[in-house]
Amino acid sequence: MKAPGFQKWFAKLTLLNQPQRLRVLAALRPAAGLAEVVGLLTVIRAADRRCPRCASPSWHRHGHANDLQRYRCRECGRTYNDLSGTPLARLRLRGKWLDYLQALLASRPVRAAAGEVGVHRNTAFRWRHRFLDRVKHDRPARLSGIVEADEMFLLESQKGARKLGRPARKRGGAARRRGISRELDCILVARDRGGQTIDAVTGRGALSARQLTRHLLPKLDPKALLVTDSNAAYRAFSRQHGIAHEAVNLRAGVRVRAGASGAIHVQNVNAYHHRFRDWLARFHGVASRYLPNYLGWRWALDGGRINTVEQLLRIAIGVINTER
Repeated sequence: MKAPGFQKWFAKLTLLNQPQRLRVLAALRPAAGLAEVVGLLTVIRAADRRCPRCASPSWHRHGHANDLQRYRCRECGRTYNDLSGTPLARLRLRGKWLDYLQALLASRPVRAAAGEVGVHRNTAFRWRHRFLDRVKHDRPARLSGIVEADEMFLLESQKGARKLGRPARKRGGAARRRGISRELDCILVARDRGGQTIDAVTGRGALSARQLTRHLLPKLDPKALLVTDSNAAYRAFSRQHGIAHEAVNLRAGVRVRAGASGAIHVQNVNAYHHRFRDWLARFHGVASRYLPNYLGWRWALDGGRINTVEQLLRIAIGVINTER
């Protein structure tokens, strides 16, 4: 629209009644959201924009496509934009991303988020796991000091699968065997007294020392004191790697006891388990294959670590993948 025509149109906005103004705002919201998303992407990438093929920081502008600035690498000639190589590449309806990120911050279920943002429920589900793909890797590098570790179990779920590897269960159902069995997903959570937390889906059934070596050892400070319950896997793991270890016998009713380095208990990590279960209940069951995404989502929200859409978007696009 040319400037004179725009001025005439703009001057008539004051003549609109309330319903008409709301319609105009609703129509302009996606465009405003798109401009804000593009601006945020430019700011986030400006400091370390690199070619997704060769990781070269040398580039020049190369036109626009789909509302995004494109760049050409001076080294290999590859063209790309600020979403290339990220989980958000080729996702459409960018003008609604910020509204959807706000729904993620509010932990809205799929259908509720889809209704609020104005997209199909399948789109809302796909966006959820695209946005959370990098969030699940946003973890502290080390746990230090007194580190509490404990596992929790959730019934294995194939929700959404077209073909089941077992007989179907009605409304979630229950495990056929009592106690810890291969029908349960094991989730390891380790948390130090500073609130730093790591977690991992270790597999099905009881926790083993081998799984602890794989998931816990790389994140554990060698000088840390590991505090757990009386599970034999933790004792074997600690002896194998020379890690200081204290155990509390919960079955005997001992929940807290004094130690040389401080109170010996696993109440912090058990409280985290409780918060995670309560939060997960709103989704009425989640598929086992998506559990890492939900663990990352909960960790992002726990304690108000992530509380703005800009922070969540910054983590969601992460660092551009490079082909080495």
